[in-house]
Amino acid sequence: MAQVASNTLFTIGYEGVIVDDFLETLRKVGVQTLIDIRDVPVSRRPGFSKSALAQRSGDAGIIYTHLRALGDPKEGREAARAGRYETFRTIFTAHLGTQGAQAALNEAIEIANDTVACLLCYERDHRFCHRALVAAEMNRLGGFSLKHIGVPQRK
Repeated sequence: MAQVASNTLFTIGYEGVIVDDFLETLRKVGVQTLIDIRDVPVSRRPGFSKSALAQRSGDAGIIYTHLRALGDPKEGREAARAGRYETFRTIFTAHLGTQGAQAALNEAIEIANDTVACLLCYERDHRFCHRALVAAEMNRLGGFSLKHIGVPQRK
């Protein structure tokens, strides 16, 4: 396991990977808590739906928590899928200002202050995912060093 600065916050996407490689990547960088910020934590990819991922993470020694209030609302996901990234950012930024999202953001900051944490969503490239916006806000409020990590692709 790598030595990690106490203020490091990781982010990761699981697009195109298998759960074993995903968990191995988290383990290698020293993640202790996986914070799932999907609005709807279900997946067609085996092992990535909420209950299965919680079980597999626990088996790997990683705490799993789901903070739904930090998920991208449906209209934001639709805008992102359509390539309307400015609209997506506007929708998600407004959502992030809601009372529920602010409470979840504070909870995520507490978790990241207490453990080596990683924000999880689907998209491989963080630049097109709301987790980058959540991470940036956590950095602004909590002074975290952000590291967007990826799972190596199998050949």
